Amino acid sequence: MLRKTIKVVDKSIDRIVLIVSLLIFLICIYAMIDAVMVYYNANDQSVLKYKPHGKEDAAVLRELSDDAVAWVTVDGTNIDYPVMQGKDNSVYLNKDPYGNYSLSGSIFLDSRCDGKFKDTYSLLYGHHMDYGSMFGALDEYIKPEYFSAHKKGTLITVEGEEYKISFFAACKAPADEDVIFDPPETTNQKLLDYLKKHAAIFEEPQGQAHIIALSTCQSAENIERMLVFGILSH
Repeated sequence: MLRKTIKVVDKSIDRIVLIVSLLIFLICIYAMIDAVMVYYNANDQSVLKYKPHGKEDAAVLRELSDDAVAWVTVDGTNIDYPVMQGKDNSVYLNKDPYGNYSLSGSIFLDSRCDGKFKDTYSLLYGHHMDYGSMFGALDEYIKPEYFSAHKKGTLITVEGEEYKISFFAACKAPADEDVIFDPPETTNQKLLDYLKKHAAIFEEPQGQAHIIALSTCQSAENIERMLVFGILSH
């Protein structure tokens, strides 16, 4: 009787171990597939067909989405994406430029900023993705040698305005810092005063009419953000 009981218990334990092992295996497979999909969405090359190459074809962005307002490129990096703008800043956190759900989200302009980039301060957001995807490359800007080698970019609006970007500062800041993250209330002078005091790298900008900032999170556990600031000019 005791032997039968032991055998039954052993079989039950074996089943439990098998079920738990199977569940762990399935979870690992799901995690791998999810990671691959996130990476794929962050590096989806199909969106490049909507990239304008100058004023003459800027309207191609309208074919992508009514929410597309510009295309941003940073020379020498993987940053080469359409810029979206939703009715609020949560819309494109987990939505790709086509409007589909995506954990990698999109590069997007703060909803309070002018979509034609006529403000004196424009703020872009993007997720921090591996291998420099989305705005993952911004981390490198804290290194002086990297900053010096990647100071140029381009922004073309859906209206056909083409801007050169000249980066002049790299800074880490909390997400609740109003001077940076409250565009309607920020003046260039307030922003420059803050950067002179807090930026890891700061070079006096040539011209201050229109500042643009690229922002990404540092980790899911804190509110620190990594930002790179540039001047837009024709």
